[in-house]
Amino acid sequence: MSETSQADGPHVAVTGAAGYIGSRVVADIQETHEDWNVTAIDNFYLGDIREIGDVSVEHVDIRNRDRLEAALSGADVVIHLAAISGVDDCETKPDLSYEVNVQGTSNVAWFCRKTGAAMAFPFSMAVIGDPDEFPITTEMKRDPLNWYGRSKVLGERAVETMAEDAFPAHQFMISNLYGGHSIDGQQVSKGTVINFFVNRALAGEPLTVYEPGDQARNFVHVRDVASAFVRSAETLLEERDTGETGSTEYEVATDEDPGVMTIAELVQRICIEEGGPEVDIELLENPRDETLVTEFGVDTSRTRAELGWSPDECVEKTVRELIRAGLAD
Repeated sequence: MSETSQADGPHVAVTGAAGYIGSRVVADIQETHEDWNVTAIDNFYLGDIREIGDVSVEHVDIRNRDRLEAALSGADVVIHLAAISGVDDCETKPDLSYEVNVQGTSNVAWFCRKTGAAMAFPFSMAVIGDPDEFPITTEMKRDPLNWYGRSKVLGERAVETMAEDAFPAHQFMISNLYGGHSIDGQQVSKGTVINFFVNRALAGEPLTVYEPGDQARNFVHVRDVASAFVRSAETLLEERDTGETGSTEYEVATDEDPGVMTIAELVQRICIEEGGPEVDIELLENPRDETLVTEFGVDTSRTRAELGWSPDECVEKTVRELIRAGLAD
């Protein structure tokens, strides 16, 4: 799997490889494509995975263009997952999120433009803001409600602009992540809404829901997202070989789009069914600007047709598995 042992295979680089999605992508590539050479980089801002199988995660900050380009040298595909993610982190650290999400993404795209390497990049449902029609598609107007969404729009536009006539790019509009996975026995998770509720329930703490409570979200498991990036890399290698250029956008989502209160009630019920603590649900004043819609359907037909991707996981099964695992610890 290392570059020295598989010198003749495709070379795929992953930024943000120590993180929630990136570490799973690197692990899945190792499992499915033993002939691929993998470069994994991260600045360890939040991710703390240092080894994934026989691949070491190199300490590289995407804001340092010279260091970044040296690390990516020879890559056929760059899966660019390094980011400051989440509304709160971007609001409290706007300079950092600009440097990483906008300048860092531009640095990666500029490398691809100069070298012809293909690129996969996730933006977020946050670029849409409050949609006024469903199902959601990547063609919808960009109207973000917060700086996180705006930074993702700027990254999306940079990739689209630089890919034109230069390299093939896939850009992914990803819905709300949940679930976890394991890297060499180390559990990898993130405090997304479903994971947050599960952890609160296991600790016997109230599940806090922001008003109005019926705001819907579309949920997709981190493993399903990782599989989309592996399918993307496979397709991008083919597109690069045939000389295709330009950006194509895909939706990565499911048909599960319950309201946040519904998710809290699901976690509450399953926790009791599995012998865990009985926890309350608290409805709190909403402190931030966020999307307030009561449905969140997403059209993933292009992703399914062109990449052959479809989700395997479901929310209720995952919640039950996480609660059982937590109670067994």
